[in-house]
Formats: sequence, C-alpha cells, structure tokens
Amino acid sequence: MDKPDIEEQNKSALSRRRFFNSVAVGAAETALLTIPGQANAQEIVEGDLVKVVLNVNGETHTVMVEPRWTLLHVLRDRLGLTGTKPGCERGECGACTVLIDGVARYSCLTLALESAGKQVTTIEGLMRGTELGSVQQAFRDEDGYQCGYCTPGQVMNVEGLLRKTPDPSIEQIREGVSGNLCRCGAYAHIFKAAQRAAELKRAGR
Repeated sequence: MDKPDIEEQNKSALSRRRFFNSVAVGAAETALLTIPGQANAQEIVEGDLVKVVLNVNGETHTVMVEPRWTLLHVLRDRLGLTGTKPGCERGECGACTVLIDGVARYSCLTLALESAGKQVTTIEGLMRGTELGSVQQAFRDEDGYQCGYCTPGQVMNVEGLLRKTPDPSIEQIREGVSGNLCRCGAYAHIFKAAQRAAELKRAGR
C-alpha cells in the first residue's frame, strides 16, 4: 500500500519541479525579448548561461547567469555585494530590498535578467565614499535596528519612500515600510529614523 503512494509523491514532486523550472525559463525569455543586444530567447535552455549587463550602483557589470537566477543571488554570489540580505526568499520579509530605477523591489522575486537596462541600487550604493548616506546615518542616529539583519532592506525601503515622498507623514512612513519585517520589533525607532532621514535630505545632507 505504501509503494504507490511514494511513487505518486515522486511524480508530484517532479511535476512541480518541471512547472517552476518552466516558469523561470519562460520569464527569462520574456525579459530577454525586451533587452536589446541580449541572446535570442529561442536559444535559452535550462542550465545554460546567458550574458547580461547590469548597472549596479552606477557601475556596469557583465555577468553570465542562468535564466532562473534571482537578482539577489547575482548581487551576493556573483558581484560580492553582500549588504543585500536573503531572508524568507519568497517576498514576505523585505530583507533583500533594493532600488530598481529608484523604486523599492524585492530582489528575491526579481530575475537578474529583468534588471538589465535598469539602474539597480543596493545598500552599498548609498554610501558617499566612506561616509554614510542620509538614511543610513538616520538609522544610526535613531537606533533604528537591534540585530541589524533586516536593516539594509529597511534602509533601502525608506530611501525609496523618500525619493517619492520627500516629506512623508508618520502614516505614510508606516504604510511605506509595511513590507519590511523586523523580528526584533524596532518599528518605533525605524519610524523615527525615517523622519530623521527626511530632515537630513531636506537639509541637503
């Protein structure tokens, strides 16, 4: 009685694996069709490496990627930008947040190929040489962190919010950072840090 059940489970697992692989490859093909100079979508085969040109923090990087690789994976494991943190890796915690064309995005849900031709900014890109950026400085001033693991994603989300809304109300801040979770519960300090960052940006710092 057990054997048929195991076989059915194996078939189901293989079916799910094929489905997710086909979704990743299909999304990659769609992305490539919109990127001038990239490989022909018809040439993509699962496991093949495709050349992609990424603009990250103002620098151009040419990397070979699998179509299924996320931007999070490429940033950390191919470009060495480990400030972007993996968390849930399913778009729920926000630890991996980066800016794409100035808008906060979960890099765990974004294919690297989707980011070609766009401006990607990570936590490292907010630095001014060896000095902290305004949002980073505000988080430091207001103790907007405890363990610090979620902080890069929190900072990037606040940066994206302030680029869109330079003088947000506390309600706008709460809504703006609602997609980023802090297991330490430092939300009150995060809200204060966002307000402080807005002040620093308005002061030209």
